[in-house]
Amino acid sequence: MPCVPLLGLPLPSPVCDSMETITTATSNLQALPRSCSPIPRTQRGRMKLLGAVLLAVGLLSTAAWGEQHPWPDDPSQTCFFRMLSSLDSEFCRGDLEMIYPELGGVGCTYIPKCHQYRQRISREWGSPRVRYPQAEKNKKYVLMLVDPDAPSRANPKNRFWRHWLVTDIPGADLKSGDIKGHVLTDYVRPTPPPRSGYHRYQLRLYEQPAHEAIALSPEERISLGAWEMENFVEQFRLGSPVASTQFLTKYYED
Repeated sequence: MPCVPLLGLPLPSPVCDSMETITTATSNLQALPRSCSPIPRTQRGRMKLLGAVLLAVGLLSTAAWGEQHPWPDDPSQTCFFRMLSSLDSEFCRGDLEMIYPELGGVGCTYIPKCHQYRQRISREWGSPRVRYPQAEKNKKYVLMLVDPDAPSRANPKNRFWRHWLVTDIPGADLKSGDIKGHVLTDYVRPTPPPRSGYHRYQLRLYEQPAHEAIALSPEERISLGAWEMENFVEQFRLGSPVASTQFLTKYYED
């Protein structure tokens, strides 16, 4: 019978012989059936040596691939998103959606380190898309993104660090996720300091009282950090958030 590999096609004698060599080198495999014509002893020795070398190179390449993937952003690499702990997840209320186009929804999650997501959210990506399906079209809203853990959660002496503040957002825009309003603070990317642990980035949505003109004081405009958010909310009678969500991330090299 001719030498027949797995694909069911006959092979010439040299190829068939080298396949036998590889099979012999991997003793846990069964030898392939063969009735190849004999070839000189010297040529058989060379073919066996070549087959063994190729097998060794293949095994070494496979091992190196598993330990050091040259393309860390290969979409085939599995990347797990971990949900927040029960204590932090309680902040997420009202189905407020926070979506980075390059990443997806980040509400109530830790930003994973894989695919350089932590680095990109701190250095590359612009403001997220915000959507609130329950928004009322005839009302306006105030949106803010703050970090209550500046410079760290253990010592938040500069809370609340203001990363984004937008007022006069029409409810129709919130329902569609296309935010338009009066920007009091331009979006500032989350940039946790090195070795400061995880920071919470809290997105808060308030219903804006009718005919209320909201503005920052000159002192508030100068500094983003140590913002007295509670006083701001009380001053403009914003009340409690109608919806809120947050994600946690830390310095991308930690």
